Amino acid sequence: QVQLVESGGGLVQAGGSLRLSCAASGMAFNIAIMGWFRQAPGKQRELVARITGVGTITYADSVKGRFTISRDNAKNTVALQMNSLVPEDSAIYSCNALLPGSAYWGQGTQVTVSS
Repeated sequence: QVQLVESGGGLVQAGGSLRLSCAASGMAFNIAIMGWFRQAPGKQRELVARITGVGTITYADSVKGRFTISRDNAKNTVALQMNSLVPEDSAIYSCNALLPGSAYWGQGTQVTVSS
């Protein structure tokens, strides 16, 4: 059974930092494309960052230079370091795993950035 468990969300002031982590189990983590998505109230879910099993990374334009995605294939974890946060980054952040023919989601973690 595949499980993705996020941690690290919370409340932070604008300009601050948070680090999200996602622990995966029950899957071939090293070949999964791991991503972080976010959804703010009234908005569509959007890709924040994605990293392949070999480390190819994609970022949304809105987070380039502020967010860093990384993965540890030995520990089956993926992290999202978020710096210089702005109120527009407030959303529920969800971990996503893409495998051939399957997609999995974590339960999500709330990130709130106060002005």
